[in-house]
Amino acid sequence: MRKMKRNLFIFAVILLFTMTFSASVGSADLSFVDSLKIVAAKLPFLGRFVDTAEFGSKYEVIVWQVRMPRIMMSALVGAALSVVGAAFQGIFGNPLADPHILGVSSGAAFGATLAMLSGVTAGFMGLGAVGAFAFAGALFTVFIVYHVSKISGEISVTGMLLTGTAISTLLSSLISLLMTFHNDRIEKVYMWTMGSFSAATWGKIRFLSIFVFVGVAVIFLYAGKLNIILMGDDEAKCLGIDVDRIRRRIIMAASLLVGAAVAVSGIIGFVGLIIPHCIRLISGSDNKKLMPYAFFMGAIFVTLCDTVARTVAAPTEIPVGIITSMLGAPYFIFLVLKRRRRI
Repeated sequence: MRKMKRNLFIFAVILLFTMTFSASVGSADLSFVDSLKIVAAKLPFLGRFVDTAEFGSKYEVIVWQVRMPRIMMSALVGAALSVVGAAFQGIFGNPLADPHILGVSSGAAFGATLAMLSGVTAGFMGLGAVGAFAFAGALFTVFIVYHVSKISGEISVTGMLLTGTAISTLLSSLISLLMTFHNDRIEKVYMWTMGSFSAATWGKIRFLSIFVFVGVAVIFLYAGKLNIILMGDDEAKCLGIDVDRIRRRIIMAASLLVGAAVAVSGIIGFVGLIIPHCIRLISGSDNKKLMPYAFFMGAIFVTLCDTVARTVAAPTEIPVGIITSMLGAPYFIFLVLKRRRRI
């Protein structure tokens, strides 16, 4: 336990360093120390001890209003997707499972497409119309998958996987059909599906934070029992574990996390696949260690990816989903080949 606390502290320090470094990178001439002072000045208790008069309001706006919202959003999305990936890999007993396995991303993409093509402007909880429709689409998809996959009143893991795949394929086809009739807006829809934090605001972060911390707390709560479930359903039931109830709660919490993340950022792939596998090299398969480590490592990874996405080809911005896919796809192929060799 002492070693775990030490490791979590190290991860937290690395995350804070990464976020401050990201805030200092960009077209404005700001050093790491300058960014650290501006951020510290905005924090409770620390602000009174930091003098930012030397920077002027322009640099404070750049760091706190422009860069920090997207840095915070990238960290929260990365943390959420990583924890969900670890949870799904445990729940489904499949090391290749990722946060979008139940068709949540396709549901969100369909909702966002409807908003963009219909011209709706009404938002929800700090989200714009696109984000609100994406969140609603994700939740609706989970609802359909959950109820269709029930067999004799119980959740079927295989049924959920197959239903999620079928629903995802159907929604992807509908998106393609809608885009066929709206050629003038294809680029807008396509760019959203690539994922980006360029539209980050503090309002969206407040929305996302609610779901991230509640959803992550639920998954952490059942991490120890998930270890027992991995031994097999029969063994878990003999030990008094209500497997179906725990599995249902983890799936619903994870789906809410993915829906909220996709609603604010679009689809960002492979984060929930590669981060849990990397963390297992440190923590092993114990979910009580894996989940917290994945939370911090996912936040660090996506923050760095977003920093690269907005600076490597400046002034052009690369969708962050492209960066994560370029790193994640080769690793996915490696996992498939590694699993085939074992078989």
